[in-house]
Amino acid sequence: MGNARVRSIHVHPVKAFRSLPLREVVVERWGPAGDRRWTLIDDGGKVVTQRRHPRLALAAAEPLPGGVVLSAPGRDPVTVPVPAPGATVPADVFGDKVEVVPAEDPAVHEWCSDFLDTPVRLVHLDDPAVRRPVDPAYALPGETVTFADGYPLLLTTTASLDRLNSLVAQGAHAHEGPLPMSRFRPNVVIGGTEAWAEDGWTRVTIGEMTFRVPKPSGRCVVTTTDQDTSRRGREPLHTLGRHRSVGGRLLFGVNLVPLSPGTLRVGDPLEVVA
Repeated sequence: MGNARVRSIHVHPVKAFRSLPLREVVVERWGPAGDRRWTLIDDGGKVVTQRRHPRLALAAAEPLPGGVVLSAPGRDPVTVPVPAPGATVPADVFGDKVEVVPAEDPAVHEWCSDFLDTPVRLVHLDDPAVRRPVDPAYALPGETVTFADGYPLLLTTTASLDRLNSLVAQGAHAHEGPLPMSRFRPNVVIGGTEAWAEDGWTRVTIGEMTFRVPKPSGRCVVTTTDQDTSRRGREPLHTLGRHRSVGGRLLFGVNLVPLSPGTLRVGDPLEVVA
C-alpha cells in the first residue's frame, strides 16, 4: 500500500449540486470545510436530492467568503450570503430532524424553485458541531455530520472503479460504461491500491490526518445519473447488485470520520493502520 495516494479531492457546497474539485481542503470534525453546508428542502421540510431530481446535477455552487454563488444552464447566477443567526426551521434529512436556517432573500428560493419546477427552499446548516449526530449505530460520542448522506467523508479508489468498469463491460449494459468516478460523488479519491482493498480498512492515515472507517457505503439511484447530462441509466446498480450486494446494500467506497481536524492535499499518502 506504499503507493496509495490522494488522486483528487471534491466538495459539494450545496448538497446534490455538482462537485467542486480542490487541490487541498481543511477537514473539520464534521467533514471538509464548505462541504454540504447548504441543501434544498421541499414544502414538507424533506431534503431534496438527485434521488428525486436528477436535474440537480446540472446546478453548480461556487463558495465565496460569506456565501455561495449558484448557477445553472440558462439562468443568471445568484449570490447567496450565509444567513445571519436567527430563527430556524425543521428539516428532515433522511429521517434525521435537523434545525436549519433559510436563505434570507426570497428571490433565492424562487431561483431554485424555478430551476426544478417545484417549490423548494435553500437552507443553511449554521452549527454543524451540534445540529446532526452521525448514525448512533456507527458513531462515537460527539461525532456530527453536515447534510452529507450520513458520514463526514466518502472515500473511493481508482482500482475499485477500474474493476467495477471491467464487470460492467461484461454485462448486459456494457454500452453504459466505462463510468466516471463522478457518479459516486466522493470527497477523496485514492489511487495505488488493490481493487476493493478498502473493504477491510477500519482506520487509515491520509497525510497528517487519521480517520475511522465505520462502514462501507451503500449506493443508491444517484449513481445511475450522468453528472454531466442528468440522464439516468441502469449502471452501476445493475452490476453492483450482481457482484457487490452485502446485507441488502450495494457497496462502493467507504465512509470516513476524522479523529481530529486537519488538512487533506492531493498527493498525500494513505497508510492503513487497521
